[in-house]
Amino acid sequence: MTIPALRIEGLHKSFGDLAVLRGIDMVVEEHEVVCLIGASGSGKSTLLRCINLLEPIDAGRIFIKDDEITADGVHLDRIRRRIGIVFQAFNLFPHMSVLDNVTLAPRKALRLPREQAEADATELLARFGLADKRNEVPDRLSGGQQQRVAIVRALAMKPDLLLLDEVTSALDPELVAEVLNVIRELAVGGMTMVIATHEMSFARDIADRVCFLDAGTIIEEGPPAQVLRDPTEARTRQFLQRIIEAGRL
Repeated sequence: MTIPALRIEGLHKSFGDLAVLRGIDMVVEEHEVVCLIGASGSGKSTLLRCINLLEPIDAGRIFIKDDEITADGVHLDRIRRRIGIVFQAFNLFPHMSVLDNVTLAPRKALRLPREQAEADATELLARFGLADKRNEVPDRLSGGQQQRVAIVRALAMKPDLLLLDEVTSALDPELVAEVLNVIRELAVGGMTMVIATHEMSFARDIADRVCFLDAGTIIEEGPPAQVLRDPTEARTRQFLQRIIEAGRL
């Protein structure tokens, strides 16, 4: 029996009186791509932040492989080294070059020698069409290029799990495809990913499984063909109908 890459049991998270996650159960297998869909405010981003321990949880348990990362006494920095996360905003250091942005965490957190960190970063940048940008500062890059650098920065830590939070939402439409192509290549390469997205056609094409969140619960999940084309829950059908009417599926 293989151990899942990620297992979540009974996860609850509130902000004051607002219950944002209400009993999330989820299993993500090794090399699986799971897309989280749902309206804004349904809990997708909060779920990702809880998985990465950026938000403390109120109840439940989270496991990365066979390690319970929500157990008392867990070393947070050690856990976060295993979980990459990329946000809507690029969050690159504006005063540092692309190469320095990518190598900072491996040098500081993994204690890699500068030469090795730079060699690894250069290989990743070349893989994603950014080799000629290694000495540029972020402000001299397009939004799509900055987001690709943010993904490369997460990959430089060699994470077991990659979390992507609406990574195309801040981009102009013509730049979306270049970022989605990077994620598609990662999926083909076997990277385990949990992706919060409003790009329904992308979720349909890339996901092994789609989870529809509504008001902090997963109310439907399954293969993209089933959830996006023939959902069983009325709330899922209502949500997808609005997506179709907006021309996004």
